[in-house]
Amino acid sequence: MNSDFPTASGSVQWHLGPVIDALRTSRESTHNIRHQGRVRELPSRDILTAVVNGVSAALFPTHYGRPDLNDESIDYFVGDTLNVTLDRLVGQVRRALRFSPEYEDAGDAQLAERAQAITRAFAASLPGIRALLVSDVQAALAGDPAARSVAEIMLCYPGTIAILYHRLAHCLHRLGVPFLARLAADIAHSLTGIDIHPAARIGASFFIDHGTGVVIGETAVIGERVRLYQAVTLGARRFPVGDDGSLVKGAPRHPIVEDDVVIYAGATVLGRITVGAGSSIGGNVWLTHSVPPGSNVSQAQSRNT
Repeated sequence: MNSDFPTASGSVQWHLGPVIDALRTSRESTHNIRHQGRVRELPSRDILTAVVNGVSAALFPTHYGRPDLNDESIDYFVGDTLNVTLDRLVGQVRRALRFSPEYEDAGDAQLAERAQAITRAFAASLPGIRALLVSDVQAALAGDPAARSVAEIMLCYPGTIAILYHRLAHCLHRLGVPFLARLAADIAHSLTGIDIHPAARIGASFFIDHGTGVVIGETAVIGERVRLYQAVTLGARRFPVGDDGSLVKGAPRHPIVEDDVVIYAGATVLGRITVGAGSSIGGNVWLTHSVPPGSNVSQAQSRNT
C-alpha cells in the first residue's frame, strides 16, 4: 500500500498542533507584517476585479455588459450595474484608506464618510473617463492597419484593456486611494502583460500596439496621440536617496513624452528626460537624454570594414 495517501479508516496524522502554534507566534509577534501591526482587513483582489468589470459594463454596455441590450433597457442596465458596482467599491475604498497615513488612526465613521465621498467623486468622473477611452479606441483604429472595427479593438486588444484599467486606476489614485489604484493596475498587468503605474499621467488618444512587456513608471508623463509598441520601457535611470540612505518616494524620475510621439518595439527610455513632440524613437533604442521636437532617433548603423 502506498503510504503517501490516507487510508480508508482515517486521514494521515500530520502532528499539526506545534506547527499551528509556531505559525501563530510568527504571525502575531515575531514576524508580524500587518500594517501598523494590527490591520487585518485588506482590499479584495476578486471584488476589485468585479468592480472594474462592472464599471466597464456601465461605460460600454454592449461591449462589456450584455450584447442583447436595446434602447429601452440600456439605461436601466447601466443604472443597476453602477448601483451594485459602487456599493462594492465603497467597501474596498474604506479598507484601502487604512493604508493612507492621514487615515491610519481614523475611526470607522470617518473612514466610511470619506469612502462615500471618494466613491461619489469616482462615479462623477466616469463620463470624462469614457470620453478618454473612446479617444484611445479611435487612436487604435486609426493607427493599426490590422484593426477592422471598434468592437475588435475593445474585445481583442490587450492594450485597450490595459488602458481602460489605467484610466480607472488613475482616477482612484488622484482621489486619494493609491493602494486600491495599485491593486487595479496589478490586475491589469496580470491580464495583459502591460505594467502601467496608476500615478502615470497619460493624455488622450493613447495607443499601445501589441503591448506585451510595456512598462510605464510612476512619474511618467505622456502627452496626447502617443503610440507605444511592445516591450517599450519608460523607466527610471537612478533612484534618489535621502540623508538616511532610504529611497526618496515619488521624486520625478521617469520620462516626459510629448504629443504625437511614436516609440517602437523594445525601446528603453530612462530618466527624467523629455522626448519632444512629434519625435520617433526606433526599435531597441536606449535613450537617456532629452531630444527636441521632431527628432528621429534610431540605433547607430555599424560599418563593414
